[in-house]
Amino acid sequence: MARSGLDFREGAVIGQNMDKLAGRWIDHNFVLSGEGRGKYKKAAELYDPASGRVMEVETTQPAIQFYNGFKLSNKAWFGRNGYKYEEFGGLCLETQHFPDSPNKPHFPSIRLDPEDVYKQKTIHRFSTR
Repeated sequence: MARSGLDFREGAVIGQNMDKLAGRWIDHNFVLSGEGRGKYKKAAELYDPASGRVMEVETTQPAIQFYNGFKLSNKAWFGRNGYKYEEFGGLCLETQHFPDSPNKPHFPSIRLDPEDVYKQKTIHRFSTR
């Protein structure tokens, strides 16, 4: 069965998945499977075989937003030493709740009442292999 360009349940080359999508853009919220509220879940793992760099993300949040930098071309973005960031020149992995949660009663609640404590944790682990 052909996998969608948004199917990251198993290892996938991001660029190859982008090629399956109109416009190649990704800005989607992915629901994380795993233990319940307050437990760490593996949210993402990025690996660059050329350098051996690895980035792992674990979180207590129920979802992760993946953005692949497609809007970096909407204006000139410059970094250190005048480096110009181009379209798809980076990515973001943002752990969070589901978008529109206040209006979707079947989504995990994000309600925070006075005196409540909001506590979520995210671990970014960097290594090489």
